[in-house]
Amino acid sequence: MKKLAEKIRRVGVVANPEKIAGRAAVREAVKLITASGREVITEPATARMAGLSVPVVADVAALAAASELVTVFGGDGTMLRVAREIGGARTPVLGINIGGLGFLTAVSTHDLAAALPRVWAGEFSVEARPLIAATGRVAGGVLRQTACNDFVISRGAIPRLIELEVTVDGAMLTRFRCDGLIISTPTGSTAYSLSAGGAIVSPDAAVLTITPICPHTLSNRSVVVNLDATIEVRVASEKLEAMLSADGDCHTRLAPGEVIRIRRSRHSVRLVHLAGSSFFETLRRKLNWSGSNLNGAS
Repeated sequence: MKKLAEKIRRVGVVANPEKIAGRAAVREAVKLITASGREVITEPATARMAGLSVPVVADVAALAAASELVTVFGGDGTMLRVAREIGGARTPVLGINIGGLGFLTAVSTHDLAAALPRVWAGEFSVEARPLIAATGRVAGGVLRQTACNDFVISRGAIPRLIELEVTVDGAMLTRFRCDGLIISTPTGSTAYSLSAGGAIVSPDAAVLTITPICPHTLSNRSVVVNLDATIEVRVASEKLEAMLSADGDCHTRLAPGEVIRIRRSRHSVRLVHLAGSSFFETLRRKLNWSGSNLNGAS
């Protein structure tokens, strides 16, 4: 990635404005980036939160368009928001973790001073993660949403099971009676889908996962389909409304009979990983997995 690193002359900085604990890290990053001879730009919320005196552009999408690298300070929620807002931009994104699990972030704030010189030296890789899109007609209007982790269709305010009829590429899968349904990308397999019993999926696997939440029928299990499949979900409950959310955000009410179509988006997000890191190493560390060391086992 030496050639890509040489092109990084302007670095965008985005932070979660609600994580005031990240203010010091953002200011430190600005000093480090500036000291390396590169320019820093930011967007209004980050500038206010950290008190930055650097050029400010209109929003995160404009930030990605005007920079060669976007640094994101926060947790996975902040990374997901940025991924949705810059979807389609080829600008690589470097996540700096401030608390939480941080599966999508590549660097801890404590390692920032050592990590940035490695980026300038080209000691990183860039991985394209697919986004997914949901479309449909709801309440007489047109729905268009994008997600990086998952779409979740869940029951509304009434605590009763909902019925969701699911087809894959036009073929009937089943009718779930459940608390909800998760349609997840490989990136989202370590999020809500994992908590609901879905499989952990390697980020480079070209699949989508359909996972029911607390299904009434015990034989209902998580189903893995091709990444290019078209998944249609119809709210089959006659009286109960449901709720659609994208990455735990962007909530939309779904009425009985309404159909949502979910498939791969033409957009993706490009995540930066430092050389020597891997998804499986992150998985072991974040989930605190441990076991016998097989090296030297007799």
